[in-house]
Amino acid sequence: MSVATPTADSNSSDFSATDYGLYAVTVLAWGFSWIAMKGQIVNVAPEVSVFWRFVLAAAIMVVWAKFRRHSLSFPLKDHVRFAGLGALLFSTNFTLFYYGAAHLPSGLLAVIFSTASIFNLFLSLLLFGQRPNLIALAAGVLGFAGIGLMFWPRLAGAEFDTQAAIGLAMCIGGTLSFCFGNMLSADTQRHGIGVTPATTWGMVYGMAFLGVFSAIRGQSFQIEWTVSYLGSLVYLAIIASVIAFASYLTLLGRIGSAKAGYATVLFPVVALSLSTVFEGYHWTPLAAGGVVCVLGGNLLMLRAR
Repeated sequence: MSVATPTADSNSSDFSATDYGLYAVTVLAWGFSWIAMKGQIVNVAPEVSVFWRFVLAAAIMVVWAKFRRHSLSFPLKDHVRFAGLGALLFSTNFTLFYYGAAHLPSGLLAVIFSTASIFNLFLSLLLFGQRPNLIALAAGVLGFAGIGLMFWPRLAGAEFDTQAAIGLAMCIGGTLSFCFGNMLSADTQRHGIGVTPATTWGMVYGMAFLGVFSAIRGQSFQIEWTVSYLGSLVYLAIIASVIAFASYLTLLGRIGSAKAGYATVLFPVVALSLSTVFEGYHWTPLAAGGVVCVLGGNLLMLRAR
């Protein structure tokens, strides 16, 4: 989601110790979240794992909103917006990535997700007629070329890797869901609704949608009572969904969106490093070139803003 209004010192070139701390929390929390996701998909349906993630995250957000004295009372028309946020940002997005995690290394999930700003470029053109400048267009081409390079060895082999194609399609769908949610979030803020109450209600609706969806599919709501499952669940709900989000929004207000946006370039590096160590992700020259293209595309996109 986006986005706070930069404060007066947003353009300052000096980072304080607090800024560096917030940056580190954001990058590491999101960077580690992709490997933690792997611990959620072994014996529990992805939609059930995401459901329990947002049961916990939504409860924490309600307490936080009350503590900060944010009103959670809104008219029905605003709840339509919150339901949209729940559907796009806090259910569909995550569920598709959880399913994608069954087919792809966690580091690749992070790289695909990092192209959200590039997808936003084309969605803005399609939905609002906002034409990108040449730098933004070059960033989009570079980013998509990078994804193609990373998956080319698997998709162009002697045997078509259906599992890789399915995982890629799910992650692209999850990224698109996130991008549509970003646009709805920005429009919600333009209508004067704060980030905290909108996020709180969005998580509540996302949790509700996932509960209904899981029940319709006949899924058991039983979770794994293991250290790895419960540990990853707590991490994803509290660290990756609540603390990282709060840190990022605070960073946006302190240093501005352009500088804070570099977190989307750095956390895939963390995720790929973890995937290499813990999942044995195999690097090829094409894969390395693809990562460079994706990260370069993100850097160009930040310069184009």
